Order: sequence, then C-alpha cells, then structure tokens
Amino acid sequence: MPWTPGTEAPPTEAAATRPPRTWVLLRGLTREATHWGRFVPLLAQALPHDRIFTLDLPGNGHLHAQASPWSVPAMAQACRQALAAQGVRGPVHLLAMSLGAMVATAWAHSAPEEVAGCVLINTSMRPFSPVHHRMQPQHWPTLARLLLWPHTPLQIETTVLRMTSNHPAAHAEVLPQWVLARQQRPVRAANVLRQLAAAARYRAPPTPPPVPTLLLASTHDRLVRCACSRALARAWRCALVEHPHAGHDLPLDDPQWVVQQVLEATGG
Repeated sequence: MPWTPGTEAPPTEAAATRPPRTWVLLRGLTREATHWGRFVPLLAQALPHDRIFTLDLPGNGHLHAQASPWSVPAMAQACRQALAAQGVRGPVHLLAMSLGAMVATAWAHSAPEEVAGCVLINTSMRPFSPVHHRMQPQHWPTLARLLLWPHTPLQIETTVLRMTSNHPAAHAEVLPQWVLARQQRPVRAANVLRQLAAAARYRAPPTPPPVPTLLLASTHDRLVRCACSRALARAWRCALVEHPHAGHDLPLDDPQWVVQQVLEATGG
C-alpha cells in the first residue's frame, strides 16, 4: 500500500533534480506494514519526492487469510504480483528486514530489471551462516511455547518486543498498536510454520544481488547474530554499516539512523 506523507521536509538539492524513485518496504517473519511504525513517515519526510509502498507478505497483515508460501522465491513472486496489481512499474528500491530481506534478495536475482537497489536489514541466509547464528538458541524455547500453547495477543506482542528490541521499555507505546493489529489480522499458526520453513530452507545464490546493495545490522542483535550480516558482506563484497546498540528491530530502536544510512547510500 502506498504511504502518503504528511508534513514534508524541504528536499535536498539532489532530490529536487533527480527523477522520483519508488521504494518498496518488506517486513519479516509474521510482521506486517503496521510494524514499521515511525520509520515510514520519517523516510517519507526525508524523501518527499519519492513514492513509498509497504507490502505485506502472504499470510501477514491484510493478507492474513492467505496461506504463506513454503518458499522465499514464491513469496518474492507474490510481492511482484501485488506491486504490479497496484500499477507500480520498476525498477524499484527494496528496503527489507529479516525474512523480508531474503525475499528482496530472491526478487533481485529473479528479476533484476525490476530492482534498482537493495537495503537489507538484520538478515541471515544459507549457506553463509549456521542455524544457531540465524536464530540464537536462547530464543528457541520461547518460540516453541508461542507456537504450541495459547497466548493472548498482549502476551505474544510483549514477548516479541522483548526479543526484537534492545530498549523495550522505551517503546511500550507501540504495544497497543501491535496488539490491535494481531487482534484484527491474526497470523495463523500454520502460516508461522510455513514462514519459518521458508526462511530455514532458503539458500541464497553465491553471488550478490545484481544491483547496488547495502547491509545494515545491529551489532548487539539478540535474535539474529550480527555475524550473519558480516558473513554476507564478506561473501558479496558489499557495504555493511552496524548500529552500536539497537536490537533486531532496528527501524524500531533507531528509525532516524536507518533513514540517515539510506540517504547517505543513495544520495538523498
């Protein structure tokens, strides 16, 4: 869905002279457009001449009634079709995190003519990282409990916030929004399993996406080890910028920092 900016910042000189760009934002496992929170309006304010679209992966958000595909390439194909259905033509810039970054990678490899560049946040992929780096073992029991036993939306979202943010107390105001999103658009347990399976099975090509690619990572990500992004940066020989204190949900913990990295990498 497109984001309509409210109050816009004055455009930079570069932004005022270049053609408008289209950005497509993809979230991760079981998350939806709502979970971008303040990041989307901040990005829109920084890039007032660009269009910004947030897409939900099948099985999440407004697509929660759909079955999630069993593979990352199938998720990428679904996103391509959803964007085309809105009349959006590429090339687009993909900004994605975690599972969404895997989808962005598959998209860029399968249809490079549709992608102008990628910003990939706190992601991990086979064969570059082992499973215990891609999902840190201390969280495995918690995820199993969430899947196997009933929990209230508040219990689930409080647990997710604690796992994905290194400053959960500072973001308590997002919980009512997250709980409401889960109540209105619940992610089915079967779709959680499908998304987990797709992420675990996805094997990225040995070569980098054939477009300019920037990796952003949290040095102290407690869910997915930062070593995963470092391994990708070494294998793909692409730029990596690390945040010193944010958690896995980097756009939540420091959205302005992410916006600044995007501006510096793309020229505003």
